[in-house]
Amino acid sequence: MEKFLDWWKREKRYAVFIKSLLLALLPIAGCLVYCGIQGKTLGQVYLPSSEWNDELFYFKQVESIVRYGYPRGYFGFNESHALKLSFAAWSPVLVAPWIVWGLLFGWNLMSPILCNIVLLTLACFLFGWLARPSWKQIGVLVFLFFLFTPFVRYMLSGMPEIICFSALILFYSLAVNYLDREKNWKLALLFVLAGFMTLMRPYLLLFLLLPVYFWVRKSRIYGAVGSALVVCLVLALYAGINHYLSAPYFDPLFFTDWAEAFLTKGLFGGIHDTLGKLYYMGISFCRYTLEGIRTGLAAGAFFGGYLVMAGIFVFQGIRDFLAYRKSHSKDVQKRLILEAHMAFCMIAMLFALLLMYKLTEGSKHFLTFLAAGIFLVALMETRFYKKAVLLGVAFAYFYSYKAVDPYDYQVPFVTQERESQVQGWQTAFSENLRLAETPAPSYENVVLWVFSDETDKGSENTAWQLLYGLPEGFGISCCTIGYVWEHFDTLHCRYLVAPADGQVDRLCAQTGYQELHRDQDMALYLIGAAQ
Repeated sequence: MEKFLDWWKREKRYAVFIKSLLLALLPIAGCLVYCGIQGKTLGQVYLPSSEWNDELFYFKQVESIVRYGYPRGYFGFNESHALKLSFAAWSPVLVAPWIVWGLLFGWNLMSPILCNIVLLTLACFLFGWLARPSWKQIGVLVFLFFLFTPFVRYMLSGMPEIICFSALILFYSLAVNYLDREKNWKLALLFVLAGFMTLMRPYLLLFLLLPVYFWVRKSRIYGAVGSALVVCLVLALYAGINHYLSAPYFDPLFFTDWAEAFLTKGLFGGIHDTLGKLYYMGISFCRYTLEGIRTGLAAGAFFGGYLVMAGIFVFQGIRDFLAYRKSHSKDVQKRLILEAHMAFCMIAMLFALLLMYKLTEGSKHFLTFLAAGIFLVALMETRFYKKAVLLGVAFAYFYSYKAVDPYDYQVPFVTQERESQVQGWQTAFSENLRLAETPAPSYENVVLWVFSDETDKGSENTAWQLLYGLPEGFGISCCTIGYVWEHFDTLHCRYLVAPADGQVDRLCAQTGYQELHRDQDMALYLIGAAQ
């Protein structure tokens, strides 16, 4: 006991512990403040009130995994499905922390929200424990944390962005600690964390380069060979998961036409196509950014904040590089390594977005870089806090003053009408849907969700939020109206939901399919050969 107390006092662990606890309060404080401003409580957050339909897929897949080990029906798009098991287009590794949470504490509509808060709380605590910021640096971090409102928006959602935020914050916290005391076990953990992040989302491979650099710097040949083997293993695992466990999306998730041009048009033809795509996509990127400045367009706002932060890392990296050349200070070198790596990652991700992603859908991936970058900016040496103030002003403008679109920024809160409707459909689903006890996933356990249809009121989306009421184990196949019309007589799914009084609803009735339930928004049918 005396040895422990001596160690605690000698290393000032009590001060570090207090700072870490204070940082751990940031996530819950941010959520409570936001809900209080809205006149709501944390318990009133309600996923079926959200307009983000990706949340439905994540939630129901995790629910089925927790209950059965894997969904008993396929999750996919236009009746696509994975080669093995029954996951949707995104790697199941992405929601692994939610699965663990569900197995330990059960799974309900508040589970992903509570898990998100706990994960970011742990990341903030470990940042304080591992990176050991000063009180001034903690002040900068608190300032930027509250101004970066996507922290709260994604904590109070069913999206896995917070899992990525937390993993990357922990990664850099451990990297800071490693540079203070280089231990092999820390380096191994950095590889594990970076590998896990890469399996979640492939662009996070960029962060695997930092432990690679550490190992090569430390062991040269052994480090280079070992790092190459680790990178190959991670890429092989990702390729296997993507090939066997991911269902094809409506469109390709990544565009590789620029790379294919090198094979079909040769070196100069490939360079020409790549530069051409960068030019035209760069123009669109600038237009989105300007629109974000003018109107608060979410994608443009994300781009604007990203450019400001990338500029800060590039500027500070150059400044510390020049300072290191003069002083050869180890402290400056440590900062330079992390700043240069983040600057490189942000620039590389920008080019990846322009070449391989749709700008609107890819913009939210920038948030992971922004979230982790905040913690690194807080650690920068500063005298007049110019960088923190610049970034804080950008955050306040983009994510508070211009954050007016409820689709992108409004946390979903419960309403009596939506809660009553979801409960009504939950009863209807439980009475009419029967989960087939098949040893492998089956279309017998899939509800086809017609994304939208033409009604007397015009084009209407299906009230997909009501599918939160589906029984555990059922899969969901989101289908375009064009696909449903073309394959109506050969649809594989056993059940179908569509907008009430739409063309598909009428066709199902004319065809003689059994109507199981309906309300003013949605109709449910037992369809096709599955009968």
